[in-house]
Amino acid sequence: MSAAAVSGQGAEVTETTSLLDGPESAPLILLVEDNEANIVTVSSYLDTKGYRLLVARDGAAAVTLATLERPDLILMDIQMPGVDGIEAMRQIRNDEELADVPIIALTALTMPGDRERCLQAGANDYLSKPMRLKQLMELIQKWLLNR
Repeated sequence: MSAAAVSGQGAEVTETTSLLDGPESAPLILLVEDNEANIVTVSSYLDTKGYRLLVARDGAAAVTLATLERPDLILMDIQMPGVDGIEAMRQIRNDEELADVPIIALTALTMPGDRERCLQAGANDYLSKPMRLKQLMELIQKWLLNR
């Protein structure tokens, strides 16, 4: 596993690559999350499943990484400081080359209308926290197979 950190506009971006099946063979997932415990949990789980992983800790970093790296799927936290997940999804969807990248919105604040708001902003699916890792994996596999 290799890691490289990039910073810009006050955002920290960490890239973690699993080399289980070689650097290019596994799908690349962008995890956008500001909670360190969630980052560790989801990153460890996805790494054991053989996925390559990029981590952005805020929406601005997510847009930058998505534009530069063209992930196969994005896991987007909604509640983040600065550029939140809703705005980040809108910006990502404005890039024609990212229009078909599946985005799964992740949120702990499940209020009436949140799912619709996320879907309108560009999410393909929605998962409330705390999430079951098995359920997350089922959604990831569903959306990667539909690409």
